[in-house]
Amino acid sequence: MSTESGTASTSRDAPETSEDEQGSYVMTGQEFVRDTKYIETRITRDGRDGYPVEAGRYRLIAARACPWANRTLIVRRLLGLEDAISLGLCGPTHDKNSWTFDLDPGGVDPVLQIPRLKDAYEKRFPGYPKGITVPAVVDVPTGQVVTNDFPQITIDFSLEWTEFHRDGAPELYPAHLRDEIDEVSHGIYTEVNNGVYRCGFAGSQESYESAYDRLFTKLDELSDRLATQRFLVGDTITEADVRLFTTLARFDAVYHGHFKCNRSKLSEMPVLWAYARDLFQTPGFGDTTDFTQIKQHYYIVHTDVNPTQIVPKGPDLRGWLAPHHREELGGRPFGDGTPPGPPPPAEVVPAADWVPAS
Repeated sequence: MSTESGTASTSRDAPETSEDEQGSYVMTGQEFVRDTKYIETRITRDGRDGYPVEAGRYRLIAARACPWANRTLIVRRLLGLEDAISLGLCGPTHDKNSWTFDLDPGGVDPVLQIPRLKDAYEKRFPGYPKGITVPAVVDVPTGQVVTNDFPQITIDFSLEWTEFHRDGAPELYPAHLRDEIDEVSHGIYTEVNNGVYRCGFAGSQESYESAYDRLFTKLDELSDRLATQRFLVGDTITEADVRLFTTLARFDAVYHGHFKCNRSKLSEMPVLWAYARDLFQTPGFGDTTDFTQIKQHYYIVHTDVNPTQIVPKGPDLRGWLAPHHREELGGRPFGDGTPPGPPPPAEVVPAADWVPAS
């Protein structure tokens, strides 16, 4: 059964697996195809799906290791939704069945009182037949998963939760730029966000080389685009930048080696490297990035790609804090808004898992 990062896989007819059994990620002879059918229930102001926007009712379950979940951590922080939507964090590794709360005392989420995210899926959908993915939003009163539709979650944070945005919150999905943001984001998703997985989980030489060529063609296009403008769309940070950043942040640490995306390191692509550092040094981006968990997840969980489960010591991360000079292109990261304040103490990434001080 094929799975992907962000997903722990299970099957309606499969027997329960042991806690340390890992899923299979590579299908020999086949191209990697991501299952994109998510739970489409939405949390909206009018509550049309049965889940109205309500501060304190919902819990975002994420994992710092996962790029799709990292998007929600960034947007939640940029918009100042920490007090309105609580956060539960799974550990960097998972078994074949589910992401788990092994970072919490007793391995149980302190709010939902469950050891596995799968429990919230099963509570709403008994016998849930698909992968258990992060991010997921859970309805705390019922303990049931509401949605795992990660592209829509961040859009709804921007558009439906405005009543609870902090003062100075940026517009990440402004109406006059939405068509362009959607177009740019689509290309980023198909060729870059998912492109690295199509390289890493390719089951044939042909499918790998096709994915590799598509990935670097798009990265070159994005480099050309960003050579003359600070951000992807308009002169402020938008949803498109969030979606590209989480892949770039993992590129040298994971995708270059583990997924064989090795034409160039990010640090060898001058425009994209400066752009990524610009975002990383912006509150909400780098301070949600945990390099230790990122490496542990990919190198330990993907045993059919890395059978030894050895986690590399490198790369040297100190370059992330080097000057980027992107401000010379103009632009205002937060538009008429302001940067978010420091993260809540409980959500600070430990210094040991971040960029070394020297």
